[in-house]
Amino acid sequence: MLIVDDSADDAELARIELHGAGIAAECRRADSEASLLATLLEFAPQLVLSDLNMPGFSGEHAFAIVRERAPSARFVLLTGALEEDAALPSVDAVLLKHELHALPGLVRELLGC
Repeated sequence: MLIVDDSADDAELARIELHGAGIAAECRRADSEASLLATLLEFAPQLVLSDLNMPGFSGEHAFAIVRERAPSARFVLLTGALEEDAALPSVDAVLLKHELHALPGLVRELLGC
């Protein structure tokens, strides 16, 4: 699993939520476009969790890169807040960060495990 987030703390909270629910996924983190591109050269994730808003980078741009470099990966946008009329790309799911308790179930659903 690849977590794209500029916040190491938020990425760690997602990892803890998954591992606490018994999902023993290898989690790697990318915090910028450059680190995402570098990580995708050496790691083929089944699932990407990406923050929507990051300084100088966006979840929408991360989605475009993942679709190009790892097209079979499932993609979930994580965000602290979501505007009602937000135009989002066609990702597999969107999850609010304050609802991380729902992440394990979502991961199981998306990966069929």
